[in-house]
Amino acid sequence: MPEQLLFAMEVTLNGLMAGVLYALVALGFVLIFKASGIFNYAQGVMALFAALTLVGIMEGQVPFGHLINAIFGTEIHHFGWHVPGLIAIVITMMIMVALAWAVNQFVMRHLVNQEPIILFMATIGLAYFLEGFGDLMWGSDIKNLDVGLPQGLNSWIDETTFNALGYGFFIDNLDIVASVVAALLVVALVVFAQYTKQGRAMRAVADDHQAALSVGISLNFIWVMVWSVAGFVALVAGIMWGSKSGVQFSLSLIALKALPVLMLGGFTSIPGAIVGGLIVGVGEKLFEFAIGPMIGGATENWFAYVLALVFLVFRPQGLFGDKIIERV
Repeated sequence: MPEQLLFAMEVTLNGLMAGVLYALVALGFVLIFKASGIFNYAQGVMALFAALTLVGIMEGQVPFGHLINAIFGTEIHHFGWHVPGLIAIVITMMIMVALAWAVNQFVMRHLVNQEPIILFMATIGLAYFLEGFGDLMWGSDIKNLDVGLPQGLNSWIDETTFNALGYGFFIDNLDIVASVVAALLVVALVVFAQYTKQGRAMRAVADDHQAALSVGISLNFIWVMVWSVAGFVALVAGIMWGSKSGVQFSLSLIALKALPVLMLGGFTSIPGAIVGGLIVGVGEKLFEFAIGPMIGGATENWFAYVLALVFLVFRPQGLFGDKIIERV
């Protein structure tokens, strides 16, 4: 088998694993949009905030330590203990649920029935607030996140593919674990949205707020629940991306890669987020492999957006989104 074809197969596998992570981030957008009609620009910053909080708790860092030291002239930075990863994840999830309640209580419930652009601008403000709040709370330095996930070359895949094909596939253990966790979470979210009472209530709220209220569905409960689930998705995404590239403020930019995923799959479709993520993940890797060397490389930075632009021109609702019908 030609070496170029084998390399293309390796690139495709890596693209599929990256696509699952893109789909996971996109799901946070879809869930909130389906339940409230809000495009949550702050989803990427929520992933950053969750990762910052997790690292801070694990390392026993004093929240707002820099601010406390500046005001009182102290030199306090750490409590002197370390928290196990699993316990820190549980505590961080509780903080993300509290954040979901605060967002609904102090922001979103005051904007019910407002124009979509107002809600969108509110999430932009929330994103910058969370970014500054996370900076103030935990500091802006790059942090190493280690929750015990395996990293490095998977030797079994390398040896197996080399023995079978004469070419060893370089697959990172962290990518495999991240893909499996993301895939399980995606399946769980699909089952939750389609088959549980709360999932049906969420879809009812998305279809018609007033009708949902008339049958006894609490909008406040649904919105807090949806923002909590989005916070959990952000936490998982923050763990995976933070473990891979470190916890830094560029982590919030992963949300931008989710935008082409949503444009391809449709803003209201959970299956669309999955398929769109896989298309973007595989597409950008194969495009970089096949076309990148001819045009100078670095095509992964813009390929997804060009693909999304093509979809906006020819199919603006995405592959699985509701068809746009304008009645006159």
